[in-house]
Amino acid sequence: MKGYWHLTAISVAISILTIFFDNYWLIAIFSIWLFYLLYDERLGKVPILLSLTFFLFFLLYIPDINEANVKPPPETIQHKGKIESPITITQNKIDFHFQDYRSENKVLVIYFPENQGQPPSLENYPDILYGATCVIQGEMELPDQSTNPGQFDYRNYLLKQAIPYQLILNSLDDIQCEGSAFLHLVYNIRDMLRKQVEANISKETGSWLTAIVLGDDSLLSDDTIELFQRWSLSHILAISGLHIGLVVALVYFALIKLNLFTKEKAQWIMMLFLPVYALIAGGEPSVWRASTMVLIFIILNKVKLKFSVTDTFSIVFLLLIVVDKYIVYHVGFQLSFIVTFGLLLSRQWISNTNISVMQVLQIGFVAQMMILPLQLAYFSTFQPLSILLNWIIVPYFSLFIIPFMFILLLLTALPSFFVLFFDKAFVQIHNIVLTFIEFMDTYANFAWTMGPLPIIVAVFYYILFFIFMNQLQHGKLNQAFRFGCAITILIICVAIRPYFSPVGMVTMLDVGQAEAFVIELPYRQGVIFIEAGATFSFEDMEPSDRAYKQVIKPYLDSRGISHIDAVFLSHKDIDHVGSVPFMLEDLDVEQIIISDLYELDRDTIELWKNHDIQIQQTKRDEIIVVEDHPFYVLAPYKDHNSANENSLVLYTEFGRKDWLFSGEIGKAEEREIITTYQSLPVDVLKVAHHGSNTSTDETFISRISADYALIAVGENNTYGHPTLEVLETLSEEAMTILRTDKDGAVQYQFTNDQQGTFFKYVP
Repeated sequence: MKGYWHLTAISVAISILTIFFDNYWLIAIFSIWLFYLLYDERLGKVPILLSLTFFLFFLLYIPDINEANVKPPPETIQHKGKIESPITITQNKIDFHFQDYRSENKVLVIYFPENQGQPPSLENYPDILYGATCVIQGEMELPDQSTNPGQFDYRNYLLKQAIPYQLILNSLDDIQCEGSAFLHLVYNIRDMLRKQVEANISKETGSWLTAIVLGDDSLLSDDTIELFQRWSLSHILAISGLHIGLVVALVYFALIKLNLFTKEKAQWIMMLFLPVYALIAGGEPSVWRASTMVLIFIILNKVKLKFSVTDTFSIVFLLLIVVDKYIVYHVGFQLSFIVTFGLLLSRQWISNTNISVMQVLQIGFVAQMMILPLQLAYFSTFQPLSILLNWIIVPYFSLFIIPFMFILLLLTALPSFFVLFFDKAFVQIHNIVLTFIEFMDTYANFAWTMGPLPIIVAVFYYILFFIFMNQLQHGKLNQAFRFGCAITILIICVAIRPYFSPVGMVTMLDVGQAEAFVIELPYRQGVIFIEAGATFSFEDMEPSDRAYKQVIKPYLDSRGISHIDAVFLSHKDIDHVGSVPFMLEDLDVEQIIISDLYELDRDTIELWKNHDIQIQQTKRDEIIVVEDHPFYVLAPYKDHNSANENSLVLYTEFGRKDWLFSGEIGKAEEREIITTYQSLPVDVLKVAHHGSNTSTDETFISRISADYALIAVGENNTYGHPTLEVLETLSEEAMTILRTDKDGAVQYQFTNDQQGTFFKYVP
């Protein structure tokens, strides 16, 4: 099989894609491809037979993640098992993986400290160690799942690590452990290094050192991590082949050049050292890929065998999957191997350049182009200028930051005043670079928000890119330019596809005990919000950004939306307007429409004006037209001296159904509306006040005779919404009730000339 291991790796990759996309047409395509290679005598029978064997084996071996197959958790409250991961301690929690002996399930155990102001500590619990056998008191539960399109699915995320349940500890006294495993000593070294960094280096420098050397980015600020994600710089924070190469060079230099060991003994030491460092560096797939490749090359050199880099890469790919079949779902695994694969295909083009800096730029270009479909799949956005920024930032990190961080870690053994000089120098230089990235993010942010690429488009993208690189490597610049243009046109077509789609969408998002409706008109003529609520803390009554960051923004990104034509706000309660400030910071919002009785405070006026928001106030019987779509204002008609009763009530049509958005009006206002508008056909009613019994009058419901009732309400909310009384009133009129606490996000797809269809996100 020497020289053909890449064929088996491709076979396994196709089996992985078959499972990922549940598309068995790939099997037919793969079989036809192998048959062609055999028929054209490009391959012999042995490589083809092995490729088919690998394909079928991994098709059965790799798990198919399906949340519907997860059974309810065991009802027992005492669990005996073994800790099977390092103990992770962050600023607000402690967690680890626990293998439960009785249920044979892996469980994520989490402890949140009672005093959120103090970081958690295991100082008084020295027996909680990796490999310890423990008895834990607590109830297993299913992790939260996504209830909105585009939202991060925590349950699915854990299932991709073979973890179906979680267990929240009330106290660390609820866990009793004994013993440990040998690997605990390795992880203990990592903790010691972290403590050494914290004791000898400033917090700012230490956060970068632990991220780049120890693979722990938890000390970096969320803003920094999000900034690097937006500009496709996240790969810099992941320990990769470059990091491992530097480690190997430093250790090898110390062992050989300083005459400590012979070359033969140094190789044996490296074989022992690399797995240990991989564990110390967090054990991420990119670390194991690079470390394992170096190990294989050392072993092959010792046994006098020569394998190509492509064969070695393919063998490492297969080994890692055999060791951990769930690793194929790890984003780091996917990014690491697809980038390395692209670099292997481009090595001739890169090696033709003798200038080191130019090679770094070429590597950055290939890496960015290879991860583009994955970037869109996981983050829904692509920054075209990120390729240019990577050309500047990648050499800076490769040639300066990464080597300097490793050297600085060694320098922590010296007197503190010596380390302090280098620490301050790093902070000053690095802040200039970070300021430059932030400057680009502020003034050159032309991100394309377009959502994931369809699988067929991703396939065409990679085909075009591989042809582009092939032409480039053979010096056919004109042909390469044409295929480069084809790639650009393909991405543009995906970005503008909503503007050619006749399908519109009304989405009632699940934002807890709050409301947010997103309206996407056909042909993307306009994007309109009706309410943009948020949850809040009862302690300070300030809106939380949770609804915006975890629900609203991911949904808009997945739909390729960055511009909002209008936001209707019924009244100023946080559960209806709390996400607006966060939207203004991130999105291009054109206008906000409120009633003439909406109470505007000075801070709100200043905030909206600072973002150049057009403020339009309206009143009863006015027609508000947003991008040629009319909204009729039915209320308020007078000042009730109540924010709820003064709610803006809107009437409009989508997909030949008449919709009534009723804010939080009460029963008196509902009766007044049907008295004033006696012929008011309603097909879809947004139930007022989350289903409270202060609204949804029986006479009102009977008169409008709607077919659907939409209730935006939080799961297990303390208000008891929706009340049994309201549900009975709606049921008596045979209305179909759709509610976010049960159905998740509710979507209505329609066209201008046909009635639409309702869909529940949670089946």
